Amino acid sequence: MEDMSSSIKIMMNPKNVAIVGASSNPDKVGYSILKNYLDLGYKGKIYPVNIKEESILGLKVYKSVLDIPEPVDVVVVAVPAPLVPNIIDECGRAKSKTVVVVTAGFAEVGEVELEKKLVETANKYNLPVLGPNCVGVMDLGSGVDTLFLPAYKFDRPGIGTLGFASQSGSVAGNILDVIGGENLGLSKFISYGNASIINETDILNYFADDEDTKVLVFYLEGAKRGKEFIEAVKRIGVKKPVIIAKGGETEAGAQAAHSHTASLTGNYQVYDAIFKQYGFIHSNNLDEIISLAKIFDKQPLVTGNRVGLITNGGGTGVLATDALYNNGLVLADLTQESKDYLRKVMPPIVNIRTPLDIGGDADYARFNDAIKTVLNDDNVDVLAIIALFQTPGADSKVAQAICNYSVDSKKPIVVISDGGSYTQTHKKIIESSGIPVYSSPEMAAKSISALINYAKYKEAASKLYE
Repeated sequence: MEDMSSSIKIMMNPKNVAIVGASSNPDKVGYSILKNYLDLGYKGKIYPVNIKEESILGLKVYKSVLDIPEPVDVVVVAVPAPLVPNIIDECGRAKSKTVVVVTAGFAEVGEVELEKKLVETANKYNLPVLGPNCVGVMDLGSGVDTLFLPAYKFDRPGIGTLGFASQSGSVAGNILDVIGGENLGLSKFISYGNASIINETDILNYFADDEDTKVLVFYLEGAKRGKEFIEAVKRIGVKKPVIIAKGGETEAGAQAAHSHTASLTGNYQVYDAIFKQYGFIHSNNLDEIISLAKIFDKQPLVTGNRVGLITNGGGTGVLATDALYNNGLVLADLTQESKDYLRKVMPPIVNIRTPLDIGGDADYARFNDAIKTVLNDDNVDVLAIIALFQTPGADSKVAQAICNYSVDSKKPIVVISDGGSYTQTHKKIIESSGIPVYSSPEMAAKSISALINYAKYKEAASKLYE
């Protein structure tokens, strides 16, 4: 089967778009899609299609795709399911380049013959189709957004380097909302639903070559084209980190997936083995997925596991030490030069060892001296900072001290900090610099370990595949 990744490129940056089912009714899906294009400042031509209306949101409306005066790069279809095959036929006759079908009501609800008719019609014209039963694509850089989720209901992400693909539209909306609130920028997003023509293999190949995407988050329920899927996994795994969630671990979950996207989930253990073999980071915990995305998106890869740990809270430092060792990491033994310097600048109450507990009264100067010294120590591969903002000396200056090292550091830096509104304010300050902040030592340790393990895989695989 022909790879469709080139068609996805067209969907992401089209010169024109038609929206079949565009509506002037704000409660309709077609209204939300059209308004998203307008609100994002899409620069291409927009052709609303509706048999009943003359004008929508100031744009001339066409009765059919066949009435549009030029071939269309992307046709977004948002009409009742029984009408979709006929719309696909019109798109083929109009020489449209690609189609996104957001409409549900196909094989996922038992309408297998209707979906079969959709596929047969599309294949008749060799027409690439995304969906049905999806929310489509988003590329904020080009102003493309076929999502019918009202913009005021979720935190729309800014432009960044995190790619995201999801077979599920609901998982997509949830994660996109969280990404928008976590200082993570989005490169491209794809929801592909029933995967009737364009499927996960095409999407992996697309993201493997997408220069705007540094790391990919992927929610998968089942894969088609087994051998080609494995090749795509292998291909992207050596290029960039992929954090993947695989639905259908249990029999009940597999049945739910089939009724959701008509997906045949297959043997969960087989998928897990494939992901491990080719460097994918596999997690079905949505909170963990975001935590992993933060470190991969913002921090450099490193193969060493020696962690320089700084804390202004002794007990939290103990918990963090346990978490590090439980995840295959070790505390760094600072060089004698670092120890001698720290002994000069730290008060007598500070034991010069790791974890480096700089005291509950640590202020900007003490944090800054500790960070500068530990980060630059040759025995340290990763810097982890516990910053408890409930203590007297921890304030915005401490947050700034941490941020100061984000730009030039060639080593990963993570912060562990949890608390109420005051802490959350400073978390946002720190994360705005690109340094991820974790609410627990365990999640920070898991994220560091995943970063190191992927770096080792990539280094080994790169040599193997040279």
